[in-house]
Amino acid sequence: MVSISKKEWFDKPVAAVPDELLELVGGRSFLAQALVRRGLIELPKARAFLDPDLYRPTPGVELPGMQEAVDRLQLTIANDELICVWGDFDVDGQTATSLLYSALLELGARVFYHIPVRSRESHGVNLDVLEQIFDPQKIDQDDPRWPKGSWPAPDLVLTCDTGVSSNEAVSFAREKGVDVLVTDHHDLPEVLPEAVAIVNPKLCPNNHPLRDLPGVGVAFKLIEALYEQLGVIADTSQYLDLVALGIVADVAEQKQDTRYLLQIGFGVLRKAQRTGLRTILEIADVDPAHLSEEHIGFVIGPRLNALGRLSDANLAVELLTTDDPARALTLGYELEKLNSQRQFLTSQVFQAALAQIEASPSLLEYPAIVLSHDAWPAGVIGIVAGKLAERFRQPAILIAITEGGLGRGSARSVEGIDISAAISTCKELLEGYGGHPMAAGLSVRAEIVDEFRIALSAAIMEMGPIPEGVLEIDATIELTSVDEGLVADIEKLAPFGQGNPPLILATQDVSTKSITKVGRDGDHLSLVVEDNAGSEKRLIWWGGGNSVGELPAGRYDIAYIVRSSTFRAKQDIQIEFVDFREVEGGEELPVDTKKIDIIDYRQAANPLAALVTLNEDGDIIVWGEAEACKKLAKMKVVAHRRDELAPTRNLVIWTTPPGSAELRQVLHKVSPETLYLFSDDPKFADLGAFMKRLSGLIKYAIHSYGGQLDLNQLAGLTGQRIPTVRAGIDWLTARGKISVMSDIGDSMTVVEGGTISKERSGDISDLLRDLLEETRAFRSYYSRVPCEFINGLYSEE
Repeated sequence: MVSISKKEWFDKPVAAVPDELLELVGGRSFLAQALVRRGLIELPKARAFLDPDLYRPTPGVELPGMQEAVDRLQLTIANDELICVWGDFDVDGQTATSLLYSALLELGARVFYHIPVRSRESHGVNLDVLEQIFDPQKIDQDDPRWPKGSWPAPDLVLTCDTGVSSNEAVSFAREKGVDVLVTDHHDLPEVLPEAVAIVNPKLCPNNHPLRDLPGVGVAFKLIEALYEQLGVIADTSQYLDLVALGIVADVAEQKQDTRYLLQIGFGVLRKAQRTGLRTILEIADVDPAHLSEEHIGFVIGPRLNALGRLSDANLAVELLTTDDPARALTLGYELEKLNSQRQFLTSQVFQAALAQIEASPSLLEYPAIVLSHDAWPAGVIGIVAGKLAERFRQPAILIAITEGGLGRGSARSVEGIDISAAISTCKELLEGYGGHPMAAGLSVRAEIVDEFRIALSAAIMEMGPIPEGVLEIDATIELTSVDEGLVADIEKLAPFGQGNPPLILATQDVSTKSITKVGRDGDHLSLVVEDNAGSEKRLIWWGGGNSVGELPAGRYDIAYIVRSSTFRAKQDIQIEFVDFREVEGGEELPVDTKKIDIIDYRQAANPLAALVTLNEDGDIIVWGEAEACKKLAKMKVVAHRRDELAPTRNLVIWTTPPGSAELRQVLHKVSPETLYLFSDDPKFADLGAFMKRLSGLIKYAIHSYGGQLDLNQLAGLTGQRIPTVRAGIDWLTARGKISVMSDIGDSMTVVEGGTISKERSGDISDLLRDLLEETRAFRSYYSRVPCEFINGLYSEE
């Protein structure tokens, strides 16, 4: 074997497995081995790991400072004092804030919340903002977070997922006679703040069951203990959906109580009873019943994080606590817009970072990659730092320089390097810092970034060499063994994540049958591999879009993860590529790189004449929307909306698609061999024209079809995206033109008339303009984008 993998493969040693453990997992030896490797040799512990109903959770009062915090909150509620919940702008902070705010309101407390706005504040309790909160005259009374009417400064500040390093702010609060309770989970500083109580699992011994709780887990334990002490009979499990979100999004160690809370939390999440979460899932087309840690990590988490990174995370708390479906829908669309913006900015900054490295290769000679720029948005540099750390297998720090010359940095590390500890050795150079072993934040003056890079590198070198990458294989199996039964057995160990990694399987001696670039920009690869027996399986290689040339032309061994997947309401097996290593002496084999043949008429002098000629030749289907159907019918060309398309060899795209997602869905649905590109821009691009068209269509549906609406059909008839159509319906509802009687999937029933809400109407008008502008921008991009972009969207079958 000659390994060309970036990692050394290591087959995990076979351990002795008790018979009763093997019986517990239905005789699957590698599952029993997985339990043993996780230290679950005793049957009761293994049972409790697999079944949360058999786990005995640890009382929250075992956390140092918990009893003092509960006593002070009980006194606060009894005295009708005002509480300020101070959170953080990542998902852990958002969910912790939402949990404390909701639970305290349920207990009758007077409470408001504040999450720092990332563009103006940093992590922690900002002293300037705290001064404003202590002076109510400086607060915007129209802000929905603040109590209405005349009110005093808060009597108590309760932090969550932050505060353990906010010594100066806590001291200021004490001077003002305001008590502070700190609940946090970040690493402890040398000197703790002088708060009334500090509840932080890092104060527990290393092996304590609560040691790995994230911020929202600490908040939940606080509320659980408070309810118990007050003798309140209430179902605190209603908050465990928030806990599950925070655990996965914060990459917490899924051990003991943290895993237990996550398992129970998934049960609550899959019921999707929280209005805001249900809205996010509906917009993202995710079935709550099959929700997994992947959906949190790659669907829900990024959308919530986009608010904190690019806008105001306080809106996330509103979304997670509102019972108003219309408000949730408005906020849900805002998340979609910001998430698209985050993806775009992340791509830009990543390419800019690679350009810096290419221009100065010596930057890679340091143990840590440290890059800075004054045009980088601080909200996405952490994501890009993570991509760089993964690509180059060394810690990475990106620093966004502000106008005042202060750099705000985000660090991401690799296994074996505690980046937070390394940064702490450079504290004399920094304005502030904090974080975890794998991720941290810092502030540094622009003029000493080079000095910081040298000092940080020296600290990392003292920690020893960066460990060589090792890929531990749980089991080597045949491709034919990958079936529904195997996946069901493996998912008995789920949910997976930090501290409970997914099983890595391997198959020897396979070859590549076909390669297809997939994803919005062709960022990923879809591989079909074949073994010696002729069995084929399709794998997805996330982020492998630029790695086509790395795959061997001959035979190789492949490592992968298997999990269940729900795609377009269809339950399936998803096989995720992890790594490969080449088999020495294997002959080169042909590989089918699947592409669509594209013929480009977008710049044709007379596109309509060209289309008529194509139509006369026959054997084509034309995708045309909005007014295109009438226009083309006059030329005896039949146009089909997206909901009318069917598989065909030759597809004509006449109307410019409204977005990349809609284009990708059509390509997936039709699976053409040849694609003819035109770019006829439909009407209804501005708010007035779109709403006039949509209103007419809905009025017709009310009079002719009892108000039954098919959103896919309306999207095709207006040439817009479904979220835009939904926002348009919401706009008509807010203006009292219609009322929605039912809303199931992509079908609605509406009637004429309703209640006018001028405030909502204005908000939705702004949202609609944004959505229409996004479509206009994509259509402009589509008219000149290279054909390779279209092939990049061609998803797997």
